Amino acid sequence: MINRAVLTGRLTRDVDLRYTPSGAAVGNFTLAVDRQFTNQNNEREADFINCVIWRKSAENFANFTHKGSLVGLEGRIQTRNYDNQQGQRVYVTEVVVENFALLEPRSANNNAGNANNGGGNNFNAPAGNAPQNTNPFGDPNTNGAANNNQNNGQNQADPFANNGDSIDISDDDLPF
Repeated sequence: MINRAVLTGRLTRDVDLRYTPSGAAVGNFTLAVDRQFTNQNNEREADFINCVIWRKSAENFANFTHKGSLVGLEGRIQTRNYDNQQGQRVYVTEVVVENFALLEPRSANNNAGNANNGGGNNFNAPAGNAPQNTNPFGDPNTNGAANNNQNNGQNQADPFANNGDSIDISDDDLPF
């Protein structure tokens, strides 16, 4: 059985980030996804899809997106129900986000450099490769090791540069 949802759209509002009593982060948002066809008035309609994202991904998603952000999502469709305060049964269908990709620069000011220098995000890559395709530090033209030494005239600090401080990482933090 397959339950996969892959969506590209824009956030209709900022992510509503909350924490469960046990401390797990959960973000709720709505994604506007354009339909492929136009209506009788030659206007393109959109579907508004409720989404939920959990834990560290929720915190990252909330920090690096805002209302209007273009994002790609991968996840599964989930249905659930509950009784509201009036005793009525409420049914909810939503996408539980497992992977996401930021599909545009963080600010509109970076668009000119992105178009002229051939840099930017790889929009054809799967959503699971988000860390390779996005640069949350603002420069869309630094997209990997090949571009790390060039800043295209912008004076931005490299957050990964060695400043002489030792890095303390426990074995629990390593993925292998």
